[in-house]
Amino acid sequence: MQAAADAIGRKVLVLRARTGNDIEAASMDIERQRAGALAVGNSALFNSRGDQLATLAARYTLPTITPTREFVTAGGLMSYGSSLADNYRLTGVHVAQILKGEKAATLPVVQAAKVELVLNLKTAKALGLTVPSALLARADEVIE
Repeated sequence: MQAAADAIGRKVLVLRARTGNDIEAASMDIERQRAGALAVGNSALFNSRGDQLATLAARYTLPTITPTREFVTAGGLMSYGSSLADNYRLTGVHVAQILKGEKAATLPVVQAAKVELVLNLKTAKALGLTVPSALLARADEVIE
């Protein structure tokens, strides 16, 4: 991300949060630094805070991307990542195998096979953004 930002003359501001309150505190830095966009990393905290992140993005009128579609259904702009439901299903398969006696160390490492792009056009309009038709064509889901 830093290399891409450097290439277009932008700065990357890295903020960290461990709790929902930390997310609110970080939002003050977002406002003070006059951030132009927000990319949210993949973590259990952020994945469970789609509503809070969507509210924050709307408050500061920030185009925002997260790895989970739940953020977009809560009013966020876009997500690109694997499905949480698929991830939980894969976890359940591993748990079942372990409960049946398989050793965890012998189980293969798996990752979600499908990555999905979800866009919220209502949010794009509220932000004054026009979503390119090429991006719309690649989207797995478009919320209007």
